[in-house]
Formats: sequence, structure tokens, C-alpha cells
Amino acid sequence: MVNLLDPTNVITRMFNAGKYEDMYDYCKNLLAKTPDDMVALQNISLSLIYLQKYDEAINYCDKVLAIKKSDTYALKNKIYALESLNKFQQVLTLCEEILSSNSRDVWTLNSMGLSLNELNRHKEALEYYDKSLEIEPNDVTALMNKAISLSHLGSYHDAIEYYDRAQTIDSSIKEIPLAKAKLLEKLGMEDDAFLAAQGILNKDMNKIKLDAKNNKCSVFHQFCENEFETSDSK
Repeated sequence: MVNLLDPTNVITRMFNAGKYEDMYDYCKNLLAKTPDDMVALQNISLSLIYLQKYDEAINYCDKVLAIKKSDTYALKNKIYALESLNKFQQVLTLCEEILSSNSRDVWTLNSMGLSLNELNRHKEALEYYDKSLEIEPNDVTALMNKAISLSHLGSYHDAIEYYDRAQTIDSSIKEIPLAKAKLLEKLGMEDDAFLAAQGILNKDMNKIKLDAKNNKCSVFHQFCENEFETSDSK
């Protein structure tokens, strides 16, 4: 039988309900009784992150790390807080610490790449996204961020392909169609840019363009006709 009064269960209920202030107060009370309570220290830092009190969150992460030097949970919370404060150089140091003990931690590989992106070190960032994708080929975060790095480096065709891979996996990401469209515009591919902005995948663009050519109409016209036919068949 689940003990509803167990601190871990109480904190979990508060977190799932989005009651971060209550979660903070509860952990604070636990720490008043036992200052080195690891459950309370870990979760008070988490509550502070959600309350956007990042400096305080870092302070509690440091208290955990003083007890357990390489606590991955505390290191990741601290990384998140530092990212939110735009302290990306410090993030790199913490990521390297995690990766020194677990080189296949995808979350950390992606965080390393993201911070390198923010520091305009895009070629280095690519190395970490590639490592992440070797472990999880369908990791959308790595695919998206690799596309961003490639775009900054002027490799627009490659960037479009990685955006498209991410879109194939998760079509709900609203940023992808616009990002692809902007890159295609830079390449002077106006028809493709229009189709990309409508959320069309790369593999489906050629058929629409071929149909437009055969029907002697614009790609815009062909797309609208296809949409009308799809709507009419429902």
C-alpha cells in the first residue's frame, strides 16, 4: 500500500499539480528539521527552477553537491538554472563533469551542444549533436539543434534535411515549417519555401510541383486544389 504521507509521494503530488510554492514551503519545513535531507534539497531546487528563482535554485544544488559531489540530478538542475541565466560557459564545465562519467547521456550531450551554439561555437556543437544522434537517431532536440548549427554555418541544404527529419518524427513542432521556409527562401527556392511554410515534408514537395507543371498552374494553385480535394473527400 502506498504511503500518502511519505515525503517523496507528497512532493510528487504537488509537482504534478503545479503547486510549486507549496512544494517549496514543504521542502523548506523538511530542511528545518533535517538540513541535509537529500529529497528536500533536490526538490526545493526543482521548485525554485519552476518559480524562476534560478540563483536560489543553484544555491540548493550546491548544497547537494557538497554532500554528493557528482550527483547527476543536482548537476542537471544546476545546468538548467545556469542556462536560464545565460551562463553558458559554466554550463559547459558541468556538462563535461557528467560526460566524464557517462559519455552516452543524451540530455547532457544536447545541453553541451546548446551552450556551444549560444557561444557561437557551432562547429563544436555539431560534434555533440552527432554523438547524441548516434545513440538516439530520432532525438528531436538533437535534430533541431543540429539544423540550427548548420544554418549558422551556411549549410542550408543540410539544415533543411535535419529540420525535415525532426518534422517527420514530430509534426506538431510549429517552428519547423517557418525555419525550413526561411532557408529555402535564402536558396531562392520560392515554391519549396511556400510548401514548407504550409508544413509539407520534403518528400511530398516534388509531387505537388510535378502536378502543378502537368496541370499548367502555379504551385500555389496546385496546393490549394489539393487542399480542396482533401477537404471535399471528408
